[in-house]
Amino acid sequence: MVGIYKTEHGVMHALEKPEDGTWIQLTSPTLDECREVAAEFEIDILDLRTALDDEESARVSIEDGYTLILVDIPSREVRHGREAYTTIPLGIILTESVIITVCAEENAVLDYFTDHRLKDFSTKKRMRFVYQLLYRCCMYYQSYLRVINRRRTEIEASIHKNTEDSDLIDLHELESNLVYFATSLRKNGVVLNRLTRYERIKQYPEDSELLEDVIVENTQAIEMTQIYRDIISGTKELLSTVINNRLNNVMKYLASITIVMAIPTIISGLYGMNVEASGMPLSQNPYGFGIICLMTLVICCVTVVILKKRKMM
Repeated sequence: MVGIYKTEHGVMHALEKPEDGTWIQLTSPTLDECREVAAEFEIDILDLRTALDDEESARVSIEDGYTLILVDIPSREVRHGREAYTTIPLGIILTESVIITVCAEENAVLDYFTDHRLKDFSTKKRMRFVYQLLYRCCMYYQSYLRVINRRRTEIEASIHKNTEDSDLIDLHELESNLVYFATSLRKNGVVLNRLTRYERIKQYPEDSELLEDVIVENTQAIEMTQIYRDIISGTKELLSTVINNRLNNVMKYLASITIVMAIPTIISGLYGMNVEASGMPLSQNPYGFGIICLMTLVICCVTVVILKKRKMM
C-alpha cells in the first residue's frame, strides 16, 4: 500500500502523486509498487525493500542521490496465543525532494503521524521528520516496556496465591520481549550516534536539540529494558523457588501420612500372621480387638504430635 502525504500550513493532506516535500509511506508494498517508486526517485530497489526483511540490522547507508536509515521499531504480535511484543525494521529513505518510509506492516509509530496526532509537524523538514519518527519510536518502546513491567507485577502479586506453570511461561515470554527490545535499542543507538555526525542534508537549528532528546530517550529505554530484565530474572527464580517449596511441603505431608498409616498396617499385619493364637497378646481376652484398636489409635496420635512438633506436618 502506498500513501502520499504533504503538510500545508500545519495540516497534512493526502495526495495522488508525489511532489517536492512530500512523505511517501510504503506499508507492506508489492513488488510493482516498489519498482514504480524506485524508478521515479532513482533508488536501488534492494535498498527500498531492505526494511521488508525481518533479519536486517539497523544502519545508515549513504548512497548517490539518497540516504537509507534503517531502524527497529516496536510492534505488537500474537505469540503462542498471547499478546507479545517484538521489533520490526523501518526503512527511511531521504532524497533531495521527498522522504520515503518502508515497513512490512502497519504500526503505531507511523500511525501517530498519519492520524494527525503530532503538532508542529512538516513533511518538508525532512531531518526533523526523521528525528520526530525516532523520538516517537523511543516513546513507544518505553510505553511497551511499562506494559511488560505491569504484567510482571501482576504475576508477582499472585505468587502468594495460586502459582502455576503458566506463570513461568508468561515470565519467559516477557523476558523474550525484552531481549528483542534490548538488541534493537542498542542497534538504534549506533544509528543515532551516526546521525550526530550527519551533515549531508540541511538541518534546522532545533533539529540538533531534537536529536539529543532522541538519544537521551533511547538511552533511557535501554536502561529500562536492562532493569526490567534483571527484575524478571529475579521473579522467575522466586517463582520457581516457591513452586519447588510448595512441592516439597506436599511431599513432606504425604510422607508424614504414610508414616502414620504404616502403624496400623504393621500391627494388623503382625496379628494377621498364621501362628498359634495363644501366643498373641490379648488373643484370649474378649475385649482384645477393641483394646488393640485403641492402642493403635493412641500410637498414631502420639506419632502425629511428634511429627507436628518437628514440623513434619
